[in-house]
Amino acid sequence: MRRLVLIIVLALALPLACSCAPKPPTVVVYTSVDQVYAEPVLNAFAERTGIRVQPVFDVEATKTTGLANRLIAEKNHPRADVWWSGEFAQTMRLEAEGVLAPYDSPAAADIPAAYRDPGFFWTGVAGRARVLLVNTKLLTPEQYPRNLRDLLDEHLPGGQIGIAYPLFGTTATHAAALYAAWGRDAARGYFARLQARGVRVVDGNSVVRDMVAQGQLACGLTDTDDACGAVEKGAPVEILFPDQEEGGLGTLVIPGTVALVAGAPHPQQARMLIDYLVSAEVERQLVASGWCQVPLRSTIAPPACPPGPAPRGMAVSLEAVWQQTEAASADLREVFVR
Repeated sequence: MRRLVLIIVLALALPLACSCAPKPPTVVVYTSVDQVYAEPVLNAFAERTGIRVQPVFDVEATKTTGLANRLIAEKNHPRADVWWSGEFAQTMRLEAEGVLAPYDSPAAADIPAAYRDPGFFWTGVAGRARVLLVNTKLLTPEQYPRNLRDLLDEHLPGGQIGIAYPLFGTTATHAAALYAAWGRDAARGYFARLQARGVRVVDGNSVVRDMVAQGQLACGLTDTDDACGAVEKGAPVEILFPDQEEGGLGTLVIPGTVALVAGAPHPQQARMLIDYLVSAEVERQLVASGWCQVPLRSTIAPPACPPGPAPRGMAVSLEAVWQQTEAASADLREVFVR
């Protein structure tokens, strides 16, 4: 009888013991960095630390903006621990909405101050730049657009020019930068003229790249990572940094950003992931992978693509660009109606 009782007790206790086994630590990251580039970085962090990473990626058509809206909606009950963005404007929006918490990562000490928030609410990571991508079979060098205003020239048919919707992602950030550089009236007028010319407006920078590479468009605005992807595949394209002439506007250099979510469910793991993402090791990895073409650290050599010297950036601060996002968005929603 005693033996039977002992067997029953052990049988009942065994499942309880198994159910109490500790779960591996977890960190949740919302990221607008293209999955093909972000996933290897996150997997390497998981293998090194034993922390299980749960990434939530964006949808291309609402790149960055959609995930930022989700973070705002979850503000009172956050699900994410870390925000890793491919740009900076939506990160500043999240800071203003009280979604982010300050964290001064020791791994970011050698990143230039221009790419770190003074209050430590975000840290810049590997950068990209806006470029013009041209199809070399459809345009001769004499026909290449050299600056943004060339896209208004009648020698380029409007239907042969492509841009992503300027309400999302880096295209929206670029629009805000033009508002900061040119003023609201001039910038709105520029986009209105593009729309009137019948410029093709598509769902994302990668779509612009593919349409130029396939000859469906003669040229288009995109980012360096997308453009270099076309070059690496052997497409008949050439990459041009716009507005590089003496006294010209310059092109927009866009750093990525990493931030701690306020009220993060896993704060310790979140800080560890942030330290990793802003490290020089990961910046080198992102350069090597092709996501970053404009390193923030001067100690990291730029990649072979795009060729030539580093681009001259626009003479506007990241803060000035952010301050124009609301005005740019309001105007361009009226200009570009689906």
